[in-house]
Amino acid sequence: MNLPNKITLTRICLIPVFALVFLLEVIPYRGLIACAVFVIAACTDFLDGYIARSRGLVTDLGKFLDPIADKVLVSTALILLLATPASWNFLELGGWLPPVLGVCVALILARELIIGGLRMVAAGKGVVLAADTIGKVKTTVQDIAVAALLAAADIFALHELAGKVVCAAGLILLAAATVLTVWSGIVYLVKNRKVLQEEKV
Repeated sequence: MNLPNKITLTRICLIPVFALVFLLEVIPYRGLIACAVFVIAACTDFLDGYIARSRGLVTDLGKFLDPIADKVLVSTALILLLATPASWNFLELGGWLPPVLGVCVALILARELIIGGLRMVAAGKGVVLAADTIGKVKTTVQDIAVAALLAAADIFALHELAGKVVCAAGLILLAAATVLTVWSGIVYLVKNRKVLQEEKV
């Protein structure tokens, strides 16, 4: 197994560690620690891809594991945030915020499932669909938003104003990521619509 694939596996192994830290209330500053683990795991996504491309170490295993690791990491973080509103819902904005966040999470997860299915169909036809620029921007904004929301409660406990600013920034960025998610998904489907066309017999 080459270095990029080992890095990808490390990211996969960090996912349960991240979830466990975030959920165990006995751990002091668990939000900040979980945020740090998430950021490290997210950064390995750029690292393994860079090493694989620059050194010519792209493998079928890497193509299989890398997107799975990315989707599971982000999906786990979003679901955990959705399940623990106390970690971000302290801005006194009213009861509308949790449902709105739920819609954002649903849209993000739906997009990943749809694009993942499209890539599977393309792979079956021997076609490799590369990530586009909008998708990469979406991923970056999404990761920053998640990191901010993970850390917000602990920052709020240390300094209320700073915590509110970080939480508000995280929610705004998550809204932006949701818009980018829908936009990039539509663009990706339109751009690769030929993959779904039936071949004439």
